[in-house]
Amino acid sequence: MAQILPATLSEWLAYIEQQHIQPIDLGLDRLLAAKAILKQHQACPVITVAGTNGKGSTCAMLEAILCAAGYRVGLYTSPHLLHYNERVRINRQPVVDSLLCDAFARVEAARGAVTLTYFEFGTLGAWEVFATANLDVVILEVGLGGRLDAVNIYDPDCAIVTGIDLDHMEFLGNTRELIGFEKAGVFRAGRPALCGDMNVPASLVNHANQVGADLQLISRDFGFDVQEQQWSWWGRADARRGGLAFPALRGRRQLHNASVVLAALDCLQSSLPVSMAEIRQGFATVELSGRFQTLPGRPVTVLDVAHNPQAAQVLADNLLDQGFFGRTWAVCGMLRDKDMDAVISALKGRVESWLPCTLTGPRGASAAELSTRLEAQGESVEAEFDSPQAAYTYAREKAVENDRIVVFGSFLTVADVLATLARRPN
Repeated sequence: MAQILPATLSEWLAYIEQQHIQPIDLGLDRLLAAKAILKQHQACPVITVAGTNGKGSTCAMLEAILCAAGYRVGLYTSPHLLHYNERVRINRQPVVDSLLCDAFARVEAARGAVTLTYFEFGTLGAWEVFATANLDVVILEVGLGGRLDAVNIYDPDCAIVTGIDLDHMEFLGNTRELIGFEKAGVFRAGRPALCGDMNVPASLVNHANQVGADLQLISRDFGFDVQEQQWSWWGRADARRGGLAFPALRGRRQLHNASVVLAALDCLQSSLPVSMAEIRQGFATVELSGRFQTLPGRPVTVLDVAHNPQAAQVLADNLLDQGFFGRTWAVCGMLRDKDMDAVISALKGRVESWLPCTLTGPRGASAAELSTRLEAQGESVEAEFDSPQAAYTYAREKAVENDRIVVFGSFLTVADVLATLARRPN
């Protein structure tokens, strides 16, 4: 009897989530076999973006500038906050359900007895969507690591590693050197390989040299200078772009990401030329939910998906730069396999009232677990909550006009609060 395939996107997502016994199973052999059956090939430049933090912002800036230049741009990113379609965009718009369903059906037919994880299935499906869209460029965000990540079955014309820190250590190793090697796995011989980490691991440099990649490092081969109301970029061969307004994405770290973006575009100038006007337009219009996203109104609400020590330190710096507030309320929900103690330590002194909340699922930490860790560091726990929504509702009730509410700790935490805001009447 013929297999009855799922009919809707939600049915497809439920189906593919059950096709592999492990949520993460790093390796490329199964993917390469399915890719060959699908006859997937690269017909336009590909930019691959890896890194512990900053991947999403870097991808969003590349997308915004290249769209401003009139190119048809495909972007594959993860995870999503509210809707799966956020992961697969064409010209800055999420693709419609029907395109994803058709793509998943083709992947299902091609995989045969090969089992694929949720992310692997989605990666092949995204490429199927892009293959029929007559694109000028594809931007791929690495899900985890780089060397064995699903997107690494496609060969980048330019590969980026934004930064390197300790995260996903059970898969990538417990030192920056081990993690740097895994992320450097996206580099290719003779192709530009850019790194925006100010303290680049030797393992990344060594791997780039071993494979013959054209390695460019921030502060050595490219970088930026900040003036009072603007900034400028410099690169190889005396390349310069000056008089730039700050990107629309908030936070001091965004200039590092923007600098890597301009270095990548400089490398691809012969195939994807962009003008200064297009660069300015892209930086001015770039948007990305959950990255120091400040909502309008009072009290101020900041949404940030920071979930590891490096990202938490960036969040702490950005909160300090934001100015004075009467009281900062922190809605914090985290996964148990993250370095909760180091994240809390980074935010010490920036929060007056902590509102720990439970995240559901086997990896989710409970509010009680977070409270224990907070109190061990001398932080004040206002109350515990069974969900980020409940914690945020409490914060909104208690905060006064000149206070600030910060929602952080996980994509799941921010997504839960965004869902609450989406249901709120205008």
